Amino acid sequence: MLIMLRTKRRSSSSNVVATAIIAVLVLLVMHVMGSSESEGQEQQQLRVGFYSKSCPPAESIVHAVVKEAVLSVPRNAAVLLRIHFHDCFVEGCDGSILIDNGDISERHAGAHAGVGGFEIIEAAKARLESTCPGVVSCSDIVAMAARDAVFLSNGLFYEVQTGRRDGRVSNWTLAADMPDVNDSIHMLKAKFRQKGLKDKDLVLLSAAHTIGTTACFFMGTRLYQFNSTGGSDPAINPRFLPVLKSICPPGGDVNVRLALDAATEFVFDDLILHNIKNGFAVISSDARLYDSRHTRRIVDLYTQNGTSYKHEKPPSFKVDFAASMVKMGRIGVKTGSQGEIRRVCSSFN
Repeated sequence: MLIMLRTKRRSSSSNVVATAIIAVLVLLVMHVMGSSESEGQEQQQLRVGFYSKSCPPAESIVHAVVKEAVLSVPRNAAVLLRIHFHDCFVEGCDGSILIDNGDISERHAGAHAGVGGFEIIEAAKARLESTCPGVVSCSDIVAMAARDAVFLSNGLFYEVQTGRRDGRVSNWTLAADMPDVNDSIHMLKAKFRQKGLKDKDLVLLSAAHTIGTTACFFMGTRLYQFNSTGGSDPAINPRFLPVLKSICPPGGDVNVRLALDAATEFVFDDLILHNIKNGFAVISSDARLYDSRHTRRIVDLYTQNGTSYKHEKPPSFKVDFAASMVKMGRIGVKTGSQGEIRRVCSSFN
């Protein structure tokens, strides 16, 4: 009987210790699960229809402003598309490029030369503030404006995930790793991969150049200093080279602008990819897409004119472009309690 009592006491003591250990483990698991759930909720806050209750007319207000801007100046469609790309590639899609806090601000980085459309974003923000003050972020306005710009240029209408918050950092030095017009294909691939984008995204997002213009400022190296002998880029079609040189002669006005796709400058289509394939790309970074076997194959897939390419059905350029835009729009987003909702897009609160 004595032995049995001692055994029970030891068993009871062991049970207490075991119970305590289990309790600690349960708390740890709950903590980890709670953290993961919290992080998941943060990510889930970027979703289609984020403002459906807090500001129902948000998307229609942005669309109205963009429509006015594009109808008055068709080139604004490309301007709004470009500002979204440049914003997302520096500090993520957080509206950092919109800040104007003097010479230090990101918008003054050399990599952002020629980026505009800030006044259009501000106009949309002003209307939203009068309707839903302090609700819609500037970074979300940029994303919605880019989508509407594509749609108004005969592109596909796609759903934009919203819920971004605006960043509190804007410094021109942070734009040092922006893709550059004179980058090699290897450098372009590396910069896109650094942002979680694949070669397919590189091709599709570069094809945004189907609308818009560039300046002779960006053509000098390609036309006159492409190699050590001072020649031109051999990828330029011989019939196209004199055309480019006549628009951008050596010593000429570097501010003269030329269409990136002269045939359908204001129409969102896949002609830019056909131009790249045939040597009619205007800027060097577009032409470089045909330098790599993998990106060249992607370009070829979208330029088969309805015929098969090695038994593969040609993909939809517009559908896939929209998917890449949505993917890019998730780069480095700030949600939940991160960042802020600016009252004016060009200034921190």
